[in-house]
Amino acid sequence: MADALAKAKASPLLSLLALGNFVVGMGVFVVVGIMSPIAEGLAVSKSDASLVLTSYAIAYALLSPIGAALTGSLPRRTVLAAALGLFCVGSLLSAISTSLLTLTASRLLVAFGAALYTPLSAGVAVAVTSTENRGWALAKVFGGMTMAQVAGVPLGAWLAYRFGWQAPFFLSAALAAICTLVLIKAIPPSLQFPAGNVRATFRALGDFRLMVSVTFTATLMAAIYIVFTYFAPLIEMSAGSNPEARTLYLVLFGLGAMCGNYVGGYLSDRIGPLRTLMMVCAAHIVLLPLFSIMPWHPLILALLVVVWSSVAWSFMPPQQSRLAAIAPSGVALALALNAAMIYAGIAVGSTIAAMVLSRFGLEGLGISAGVMAAAAVAHLVWSERVARPRAPTNKT
Repeated sequence: MADALAKAKASPLLSLLALGNFVVGMGVFVVVGIMSPIAEGLAVSKSDASLVLTSYAIAYALLSPIGAALTGSLPRRTVLAAALGLFCVGSLLSAISTSLLTLTASRLLVAFGAALYTPLSAGVAVAVTSTENRGWALAKVFGGMTMAQVAGVPLGAWLAYRFGWQAPFFLSAALAAICTLVLIKAIPPSLQFPAGNVRATFRALGDFRLMVSVTFTATLMAAIYIVFTYFAPLIEMSAGSNPEARTLYLVLFGLGAMCGNYVGGYLSDRIGPLRTLMMVCAAHIVLLPLFSIMPWHPLILALLVVVWSSVAWSFMPPQQSRLAAIAPSGVALALALNAAMIYAGIAVGSTIAAMVLSRFGLEGLGISAGVMAAAAVAHLVWSERVARPRAPTNKT
């Protein structure tokens, strides 16, 4: 009964934080779906247009821990509202950009806002819920990001092809502005939890047990993005180049992501973060190599996409919960570092994918990703041994 009451009390705040993550997720991931309109609108090649996403990823990875350090002493409501405010301004600048340079520069501001908001929203979720409900809370807050995959990204892509590539950025700016005002009104100004500062950031970077644990995120994300970087060409091997079919598989991926996020939170609360993460890694070792034996029948491919997406997106709640337990006095910094590792893993995975593609073709991606998933298992076991408190020794 007490557990249900605690969830009911925290749920409105968590839903609001999830809404902010939906806005962030839509404004960020929509770039993947509108690369062609951007390239055409700015008269650049698609490879040049990809710099918009690459610059964002690098900026996020660098700014997430820095932002957590610089804003550690400020009220949480102020930081959350300011983060969405920066995201709003950056999205508006993106919408009115007239060159690749100005668009890329605007995405740096968007990255700073997102790098502040998403890790902090997870930190607030940890602060306002009990340890027993931590996985559920993190899944609820992060659910806004997965919902953006299902609804926000397809909507943004439709707007871009219908009204121009600027349209989804205008929409992101408007939604961020509305959400900022709602946050200021709804979040109590007294909300606080242990935060960090510049000195604490350097201590965290020098904490071997924390860094080994947090870099597991990068290893697993690298395994995922070895395949996901070339997800569209892999789909076309089985389903053809029909744009409607490709969109359908992307929607299925988003639905799987949404389900997996909540399954990961549920399992984390029921069987523990470590067991959940071991199951996630083991499933990747089995699933990822299947992408090397394409083509599949379209229905089998649909099932594979949903199952893999569910597994891939189920790792975030248990990993965040695990890091919060490892660094209880520095939750904000730990989660900020974890967010940075997501994009570091994306960069590593994308680089490996390009190398594998040039040497072995699309058929080599799944096997390479499976090998990286096996490395993630080893990394997880190592990080758990390092993070486990040592029993005191008795000297005689």
